[in-house]
Amino acid sequence: MKIIAESSTTRTEWALVEGDRVVEHAFTTGLNPFFQTRREISHNIRLELPDAFFRRRWEHVFFYGAGCSGTEKKKIIESSLVAQFKTPVTVESDLLGAARGLLVRQAGLACILGTGSNSCLYNGKEIVKTVAPLGFILGDEGSGAYIGKQLIADILKGLAPKDLSQAFMAKFNVSSNVLMEDVYSASVPSRALSRYSTFLAEHLDNAYAYQLVYNSFMRFFTRNIAAYAYQEQPICFVGSTGILYRDILVRAAADFGVEISKIIPNSLPGLVEYHATE
Repeated sequence: MKIIAESSTTRTEWALVEGDRVVEHAFTTGLNPFFQTRREISHNIRLELPDAFFRRRWEHVFFYGAGCSGTEKKKIIESSLVAQFKTPVTVESDLLGAARGLLVRQAGLACILGTGSNSCLYNGKEIVKTVAPLGFILGDEGSGAYIGKQLIADILKGLAPKDLSQAFMAKFNVSSNVLMEDVYSASVPSRALSRYSTFLAEHLDNAYAYQLVYNSFMRFFTRNIAAYAYQEQPICFVGSTGILYRDILVRAAADFGVEISKIIPNSLPGLVEYHATE
């Protein structure tokens, strides 16, 4: 039996797997070595995972996570996992997890639209090309954090419709100072920005709200997907933001000249299939 985990900045999904069968399933806080120390990661794993995940040593732990793109960051996660499970561990990026989860062993373009965003060309086993996502400050176009950043900036500058701004402040019971604190002082600001972005899903009949989401997705296509030979590959999406605004994403893709093959909320089912056939 093995453990397979897929983590965004916001949430980690865990599965205890035997063959292609999920024996135990759980969710914990997102684990990202850019924002958390080894001790914080270990603490979250130990306190939030059910006891079933610690009953014995497993065959292997496969972890796919946001922030796990470099050797140094992977080691932070790896050391935390080894300390908790006393089991061989493989740590890979959330992007490779998305590709394997979306396409399993088929080649194509795999894209993440969740708290953050990312994209890659996948050959059925490994990533062969990618465009730097750059995070929510410099990039992450189309993500929840990117959409939330645009929304909050417009609200604070008085550029968003007044009735929409008032509804936003009332829903979250926040002031301008609290919003600034969440963006500039929170330990994981992208998580807060993404949470605020979901407000727009309730107001898509408002032209401003609809256009903000649409423009964010178009920015994702023009600044990321345009770098690939996208006409020659199936293109798939995974993540909460893509699911939440599915219809707008499909429209933006069509306007860009892309037909989306798949939009799913998470990668884990495909990852279970991938590792069952290794």
